[in-house]
Amino acid sequence: MRLPTFRAIALATALALPGAAAMAPPPALARDAPASFADLAATLLPAVVNISSSQSVPASSGDRGPEMPMFPPGSPFEKFFHDFMNRQHPGGNGEGEGEEAPPRRMQSLGSGFIIDPSGIIVTNNHVIDGADEISVTLQDNTTLKAKLLGKDDKMDLAVLKVNAGKPLPYVKFGNSDGMRVGDWVLAIGNPFGLGGTVTAGIVSARGRDIRQGPYDDFIQTDAAINRGNSGGPLFNMAGEVIGINTAIYSPSGGSIGIGFSIPSNEAKTVVYELREYGRFRRGWLGVRIQQVTPDIAESLGLKDAVGAMIAGVNDGGPAQHAKLHNGDVILKFNGEDVKEMRSLPRIVAETPIGQSVPVEIWRDGHDQTLQVTIAEMPEDLAQPAKATTLAPAPNRPTPIAGLGLSMATISDAARSKYQLSTDQKGVVVTDVAPDGPAAQRGVKPGDVIVEVQQEAVNTPADVMDRISRVRKQNRNSVLMLIQGQDGLRWVPLPVPPDEDHKPG
Repeated sequence: MRLPTFRAIALATALALPGAAAMAPPPALARDAPASFADLAATLLPAVVNISSSQSVPASSGDRGPEMPMFPPGSPFEKFFHDFMNRQHPGGNGEGEGEEAPPRRMQSLGSGFIIDPSGIIVTNNHVIDGADEISVTLQDNTTLKAKLLGKDDKMDLAVLKVNAGKPLPYVKFGNSDGMRVGDWVLAIGNPFGLGGTVTAGIVSARGRDIRQGPYDDFIQTDAAINRGNSGGPLFNMAGEVIGINTAIYSPSGGSIGIGFSIPSNEAKTVVYELREYGRFRRGWLGVRIQQVTPDIAESLGLKDAVGAMIAGVNDGGPAQHAKLHNGDVILKFNGEDVKEMRSLPRIVAETPIGQSVPVEIWRDGHDQTLQVTIAEMPEDLAQPAKATTLAPAPNRPTPIAGLGLSMATISDAARSKYQLSTDQKGVVVTDVAPDGPAAQRGVKPGDVIVEVQQEAVNTPADVMDRISRVRKQNRNSVLMLIQGQDGLRWVPLPVPPDEDHKPG
């Protein structure tokens, strides 16, 4: 996928209103931009490399003639070679229609940077993924064959090794956590196959989630990043790598000033393990989690909507051994605050395998701390059981009009109608009003209410009893653990009025 100099002094303008001056923010001073980035760029350019990878791919029988080099879209060379190949082979190569064409060679271009004088290079995994051959071109146009030491597709990182016969210029990782929105940065790379190119900009945002994976925590920058910049470094003004340029947002394919870089503090751990082991050994807790919403927080008595709520515990995993339960809210992991759900996978993944760490949770209305020994994430994780939505079961349902749903005890007929497993526990939802609160929160017929307020339920009467208790506590929301087609999830629903809880 994928400057002018500013000198500013912010002046506080007093409005013609009483007390306006007292409410105005204090004046802010902006530091001068560098007069030039030339000295810094000259120092860094020798450590940034161009990467070319190629692979053989099967060709269809309709392919004709030699393969055109695969320049990045938009490359100034792309149209030239396209026109040249059309002139040379305007009607194909004359081979018989039934003959099988030979495999084609596909090439891709990207960027990387040297982190060790022995020739260790960091780039993106997608730059070299599937390559048969990888070549690295240094700033002095020396081209070397590269060996792949390791790669990680989840973080989109790869580590290469070249033998130059001499020490190579290199750069060091910096502290990405120290970068603030508005700080100056330099991006160096190989856009559109043109070679070493320097662009400047600022940190536009931190902690961006672009829905590329569970570990998204990108630095956003407006430094021009284009196709071919992938794998190249993002530098701070001290010449340290604080990001690895990985993706852009662009409707056209060219830079519109929205680029994304993997923070160096996340990349360093992965790069080290790729060098040592050829793969990144991720820490694993063995839970499914969901975001704590204000409704969920209110139903649990949490002051703020923070943390990651456990919606499933893997059998035999670290969480189960540590006696973590469905409905627990993880507030801190190994001393680090879990302010939102998506930060937990990254924190756990970076925890050393076999280390015992404290996990602070919210359970039964108060804090508790448990010790968890982190395991290595398995290659394949078991998928949660799924329920299939079919016609309502024939047993008599109990409606809860205030929630817009009806429910029934799980019978043999219900298991057959909804294709529920033989060991499924809970209360099956038989009907959902399209405009009711349950439907608005994604509850569907065939879903199973497993717990209410973190207590197991097996009959409609159990559900109504738990709701009655919540109503007596003057809470606005009741929390239900729902087993649906996508697995277990916690669903907060408004507490219905008392008259709605009469059996139908």
